[in-house]
Amino acid sequence: MSTYSYSFADSQIRTKHFFYRVIGYLLLSLSLAQLLTSAVSFGYGERAFWNFLLAAVITASTGLYLVLRSGGAVQLKKRYLFLLTTLCWLSICLFAALPLYLSIPDLSITDAWFETVSAITTTGSTVLSGLDTMPKGVLFWRALLQWIGGIGIIVMAIAILPALKIGGMKLFKTESSDISEKILPRSSSLSTYILLVYLAISTAAALSYAIGGMSWFDAITHAMTSAATGGFANYDASFGHFNDKPWLLWLASLWMMLAALPFVLFVGMAKGDKWALLRDPQVKAFLTIVAAVTLLLTLYQMWHHDRAVLDGLTHSLFNVVSVITTCGYASEDYSIWGSMAVVLFFYLTFSGGCSGSTSGGLKIFRTQLAGYLLLKQLNLLIHPNAIWTQKYGSKKVDDSLLGAVLAFAFIYFATIAVLALVLSMFELDFVTAVTGAATAVSNVGPGLGDIIGPAGNFASLPDGAKWSLTLGMLLGRLEILTMLLLFTPMYWRY
Repeated sequence: MSTYSYSFADSQIRTKHFFYRVIGYLLLSLSLAQLLTSAVSFGYGERAFWNFLLAAVITASTGLYLVLRSGGAVQLKKRYLFLLTTLCWLSICLFAALPLYLSIPDLSITDAWFETVSAITTTGSTVLSGLDTMPKGVLFWRALLQWIGGIGIIVMAIAILPALKIGGMKLFKTESSDISEKILPRSSSLSTYILLVYLAISTAAALSYAIGGMSWFDAITHAMTSAATGGFANYDASFGHFNDKPWLLWLASLWMMLAALPFVLFVGMAKGDKWALLRDPQVKAFLTIVAAVTLLLTLYQMWHHDRAVLDGLTHSLFNVVSVITTCGYASEDYSIWGSMAVVLFFYLTFSGGCSGSTSGGLKIFRTQLAGYLLLKQLNLLIHPNAIWTQKYGSKKVDDSLLGAVLAFAFIYFATIAVLALVLSMFELDFVTAVTGAATAVSNVGPGLGDIIGPAGNFASLPDGAKWSLTLGMLLGRLEILTMLLLFTPMYWRY
């Protein structure tokens, strides 16, 4: 065997051992979260704490085994980062499903997997009912998973990756393909500041909910799912359980909007740039869309349903913010508001919040750049010899970035179209198939229609449809291309 063959094989072994090390540390971290949930369950006197304890032991044992099998540091090739990112998410989802499977009677493996993937990807779709009487440990675990997924398991791992001799910022870019400013000299510093912002929003939300009238348990769990724009609630009526306290809906709208803004701009503000948010073009567009659609729906309800102004404004704002930020809370069944409301909410499903936030969807950033590309083409039709310099805010945008945005938009909608076709093979009706695919890839939560709409859930769907939807959720959370690349033959060629 040639020297090249030996070195190639050795490189493959060292890469595999590095994968063991990263995934092992993540599983050890997950086991600590399971231990915390076990303590919460024990505090409420629930027998389910044994299930979380058992899951923590299994997870920690597996993580420790992988760490012990791993080798030393290795310079990982960029191509392997896509595989590592995907494997990390799949591993976390697999072991995070254990407590649900062990704690909820008659819960199938499919439903445990669906609920866990929905939580980790902050999609918020659920197959569970009877949440009002569900064990506190289970409710806390669902919220905690969304809180972890909101900031991104891989992003949280950036702080330890430099110690493992790998550039944390490189891995951050494989999870979110958007171009972001490196405003701090080290990626670990950036991840630390982002985590602090996330903690600040979560803490402020919890305090405000508690002051607003929630129990401390509800305040903490709903704060976690609000900051994560995840949308899991502790009640079958979702956030509508608190409709008797409308100020809570306003507070939730505020925290969801803040979580859907670019976290890196909050860091910039903390570093002295006080007007960073107000100068950002995607923030302006996001707030404009929220204000315009909220006003339109409020007037629509006043005109067609004789609804009081403040009541209509409260529920319009809450549900608009919930859908556009891909949070997925619902204060009521907005699908019965009327045809225009259904169409508007369907449009908002694709929008998403700002780039660099916890929200999913296509993102305002990409929509704006696609619009700029259209304007450029229209101008070139009139002035074919003109030199057109496109700017996004104060920065120049080259054609390669515009092309990349257009390509992403194509694959985004193509993924939804293919997933909708797959769902239709399970005899789902058109509305359920299309909105189910859209809500999965966009990580929104509820779809439209009687089955998976705001007043329903995903429990009655066939198992095959649930597995298909979880694939859509993972694709959407990892910006599609990260996972899709693994299915191409060229990725596996050496």
